[in-house]
Amino acid sequence: MSRSARSALHRIRPVTALATAATALLGACLLQPATAVADTAATAAPAESAVVGAPTGVSVLSGQWTRPWAITFLPDGKQALVTERRSSTVWLQGRDGTKKKVGTVPNTVYPSPARRVGSGGLMGVAPSPTWNGTTDQDVFFVHTAASDIRVVRMRFDGTSLSGYTVVLGGITRGGDHNGGKIAFGPDGYLYVAVGDALKRNLAQDKNSLNGKILRITKSGAAAPGNPFGTRVYSFGHRNPQGFAWDSRGRLWASEIGESTWDELNLIAPGANYGWPTCEGSCGKAGLTDPKKVWHPDEGGVPAQIAIANDVVYVSTLLGQRLWALPIDSTGKGVKTGTSYYKNSYGRLRAIAKVPGADELWLGTTDGGDDKDRILKITVK
Repeated sequence: MSRSARSALHRIRPVTALATAATALLGACLLQPATAVADTAATAAPAESAVVGAPTGVSVLSGQWTRPWAITFLPDGKQALVTERRSSTVWLQGRDGTKKKVGTVPNTVYPSPARRVGSGGLMGVAPSPTWNGTTDQDVFFVHTAASDIRVVRMRFDGTSLSGYTVVLGGITRGGDHNGGKIAFGPDGYLYVAVGDALKRNLAQDKNSLNGKILRITKSGAAAPGNPFGTRVYSFGHRNPQGFAWDSRGRLWASEIGESTWDELNLIAPGANYGWPTCEGSCGKAGLTDPKKVWHPDEGGVPAQIAIANDVVYVSTLLGQRLWALPIDSTGKGVKTGTSYYKNSYGRLRAIAKVPGADELWLGTTDGGDDKDRILKITVK
């Protein structure tokens, strides 16, 4: 499969509009199961693996969304900020289901649909770990501008957004492969996933910020202790889309591959994840193999991840399902995964663990204007 054909897999095409609508209708009929049934097409797994991390219920938290890209909770855990990629709109979503528009991120440019590309716009959001709406109002975003990818800071007082400061700009953007996930780690530094911008050789160029996971300070400088003394934390990535930390403080990341294998990686500082030399596992010295791979036509094209009770939950775009992969006893691998909700809710992207609860919020995407939803999923 060519690269252009693979890129087409990630887009909603006009010929699939009817199927998408039918999927949404089917999803509406399946929103109140007492328990989630594992997909029959999932790889057979021991009984314990099928139970650990299994969803136990799903309902609609809120509706009338248009391509939500990221869900990130404020430090108090009561509300989350949600971004919509094409409109550059930011919403405040409450745990009671209420939502409120709080502003937009200026200078956001979404790639033209006429150019047959679909990655970019307003993507990740990350409130400061000490955000309180008064003495600390900092919230960070990743978006594509006219000529670059930017990490920016705005002020959020709990009601509305204001200000706009570029923290890190000049990152090469493409019509696709822009990455976009951003989050503060347990160490208090800001991690940013950046794709190769369709320029694959940049992933191995340590002087480029593309095809990397970055680790920076709030001012955009290289965080202390980075492996190369630069902003680069890991490299050799094609299009990393999501990441989260487990109970041991280890960083896991999802990555969209080219035509054969998508990946779940355990990220180590300074590690080379192989692209474009390798896609999936290649067993070559100096390159780090993924912990899990998917074929794009067999439940793959992973979007984002969340971790709850040391189970890695992966939302998928083409796969249209939610994967649950328990982390093994070593903490360095995952057990056999089980997938849920195959084709029930369409393409899935934004996902977040609800603080203090065995619950996930999961966003549908590309269902049509005002037709996407955020689902509330309880897990074991």
